[in-house]
Amino acid sequence: MKTARPWLALCSTLLLLLPACGPAPQPAATPEKSAVTGQAAVRTAAIAIPDRYGAQVAEDILKAGGNAVDAGVAVGFALAVTFIDAGNIGGGGFMLTYFDGEPAFLDYREVAPLASDRDMYLDAAGEVIENASLIGARAVGVPGTVAGLWEAHQRYGTLPWEELVMPAVKLAEEGFLAAPALVEDIRSEREWFGDSTNFQEYFGGISVSEPFRQPELARTLRRLAKLGAEDFYGGETARLIVEQMERSGGLITINDLESYRAVWREPLRAPWRDYQILAAPPPSSGGFAVIQLLKMKDELERQFAGLAHNSPQYIHLVAEMEKRVFADRAEYLGDPDFVDNRMDELLDGDYIRRRALEVNTREISQLDGVRPGLESPNTTHYSIVDGWGNAVSNTYTLNTSYGSGVVVEGAGFLLNDEMDDFSVKPGVPNFFGVVGNAANEIQPGKRMLSSMSPTILLRGDEVEVVVGTPGGSTIFTSVFQTIVNLTDYSMTPFDAVAATRFHHQLLPPDLITYSVTRPLPQDTISALAGRGYRAVPHDWEFGDVQLIQKRDGQWVPASDPRDRGESRVISIEDPQTPNR
Repeated sequence: MKTARPWLALCSTLLLLLPACGPAPQPAATPEKSAVTGQAAVRTAAIAIPDRYGAQVAEDILKAGGNAVDAGVAVGFALAVTFIDAGNIGGGGFMLTYFDGEPAFLDYREVAPLASDRDMYLDAAGEVIENASLIGARAVGVPGTVAGLWEAHQRYGTLPWEELVMPAVKLAEEGFLAAPALVEDIRSEREWFGDSTNFQEYFGGISVSEPFRQPELARTLRRLAKLGAEDFYGGETARLIVEQMERSGGLITINDLESYRAVWREPLRAPWRDYQILAAPPPSSGGFAVIQLLKMKDELERQFAGLAHNSPQYIHLVAEMEKRVFADRAEYLGDPDFVDNRMDELLDGDYIRRRALEVNTREISQLDGVRPGLESPNTTHYSIVDGWGNAVSNTYTLNTSYGSGVVVEGAGFLLNDEMDDFSVKPGVPNFFGVVGNAANEIQPGKRMLSSMSPTILLRGDEVEVVVGTPGGSTIFTSVFQTIVNLTDYSMTPFDAVAATRFHHQLLPPDLITYSVTRPLPQDTISALAGRGYRAVPHDWEFGDVQLIQKRDGQWVPASDPRDRGESRVISIEDPQTPNR
């Protein structure tokens, strides 16, 4: 989830100077060789990864015979080294998989420490203490990434665990050349973190001209390669985390770490047109939102008929739908182990039809007319399809860029600031301007609500689309628009992720934001103003969509040109049997 600090919009313009990463060239379809001749078959895999180092690690693992989860685990650790703003072992996330025709969802979201309480970020007058849930050790939730990657490997991995972690070790020991945008972003963090954390001590020396080495992180990764998740939650790394908490006034104890578990949950499934949508269940709010938006748009088919992409009326109708999704999000959604999310009711066809009928097709619905209908920079995402058609859609995060700013001394990795994703006080917006109520209040051991939306579309029993993005509260609106770009406007994958995006989230009721580097046309902005909207650039360049689509029987991946991702199609020789 990109931070919305004012200077970051300026940094994002640097991306315009970088080469755009379009979809990788597509190889000609290669028929499988005859088993009688003994010649190897050639299959294709595809990846869309947020930086070139992670992309190379994924390609190497797939060519070594690894499957999509093997590659996903290796990429997760590699990005913890090179994608400093969001890649992590000190955060958490969601992994949606489709293996051998069976979907699964792994929740490795962070949880509130056992010593946390509902009002921990309020002062004596009951008001929210500025930045208390964002900066410093008290903002940190118990990390889940290592447990999640370990659990995914235990179920689906085939290559040795150590082999998947060692590429990250090498990157940390030998260093990597940082992208100019990353270096500028890190330097800009000085004002945000100030002297309240050790962030500058660890990352202030990064430059574009010399390899950036992280020896403490390399030692941590070597331990994890040898000992697995046990080290992070009960070994030397756990000890270093607890010591950092004690020095910095954090709440995480050894009991918090030892009791953490990644959880397999049933993914949301919904028929939509000729597809089956696989999406993230709570504690993600993203899956229900993507499904509601896609189905609500179909209910309003007559109103959308003939509308040009991102025309004023198109934007108005989508904003009206988004108002209602965010209202339901605020009222009902939270950790399913603590609250009843009423998901069956929220995804019921009659309910979605009724919500669609509430859309005001001509004017802005005011807040008193948008109620819950029954009575959440930088995250990062990657998409992988292996040579057997198995898919991984993985989104993980530190919450805002660089998380809490606290680095575990002796271990070399950043810790998240996910506690801000709780409803710190009912009705008070969090960092991303999203409100929540009791369903998402802080409770010990509870997972905070997320907008992360790893998504897979199936046609029949085969994967057709794998997609996801970072972006805080803009995540599911970006995923929705990307899918619509593909299906309703027949865009190529690259055009679908590169197109201008816009966002509305209930509060303020008249505010629509749009891509910083790909703005709406001035005549569209003026037309929206005539309807009563304030259409302005988003505070940061939201979204870094990583997409893979099957087109005419071939994989076509695309990485969002807004950032530094790479997409590739990979030819793999001799995967004789699915590597499971």
